[in-house]
Amino acid sequence: MGVKIGSTAGYMYMDMWVLSSILQLGTFSFCRRFLNQHNDPCGRLFDQMTQAARSGQANIAEGVSRHQTSIETEMKLVDVARASINELSNDFSFILMANKQVAWRNDDPAAIQMRAIKPDYPHYSENIMHDVMEHVLKQKERFAPWIEHAELTTAANALMILCARVNSMITRYLENSLATFKQTGGFSENMTKERIDTQRKQSIEEGAPSCPKCGAPMVKRYAKRGSNQGRAFWSCSKYTETGCSGSRSISNQ
Repeated sequence: MGVKIGSTAGYMYMDMWVLSSILQLGTFSFCRRFLNQHNDPCGRLFDQMTQAARSGQANIAEGVSRHQTSIETEMKLVDVARASINELSNDFSFILMANKQVAWRNDDPAAIQMRAIKPDYPHYSENIMHDVMEHVLKQKERFAPWIEHAELTTAANALMILCARVNSMITRYLENSLATFKQTGGFSENMTKERIDTQRKQSIEEGAPSCPKCGAPMVKRYAKRGSNQGRAFWSCSKYTETGCSGSRSISNQ
């Protein structure tokens, strides 16, 4: 597959990032409208909820940006986003129960309408930050009748549905990332393959001998331990891939 380094802005095209941005904006609006000195006297809940919403959005962006160089780091960060959004959903659940309210049933008309909204695919120009912000705000307007509703119960329920939608997308993304990693490896694996391929080509060009066991081109390596430590020898270039242990002494080539 080789190693490719490209743009890190791909997350801006993803529905899960767009919806997480809407969730962050909606949470900030909810906290400003419904949390006050009476029900949140120290402002702890405001801070916790807005930070959890930010963590969800920011870790999706940072994680996906690491896709090309470390799938492991990408998956860890995106999973942090999932945990943060779960925490946020639990806060909305607490607020509903504190107000003697419960979550909508799955067949509630508002819940069905919320789940049916699919974000439009973005079309960004060279003015990408302008276009990204404009796109997120336009998509937010489609959810506004519920997440910006004047009643706490409706707004909290709508934001809980957004939490569930984003986390469902994250789960699918993690599953797909794991499948990709199993098939193609990550950055480190592909860097190693790139290095071995280069060594193999150089060995062929330099007339290196063939492996006595499998016939593959051999590459020059240096003993790391033992009585021959530091001495050069020929080693099978497919050792990392197949475990072939074919070797030749440099003096006997």
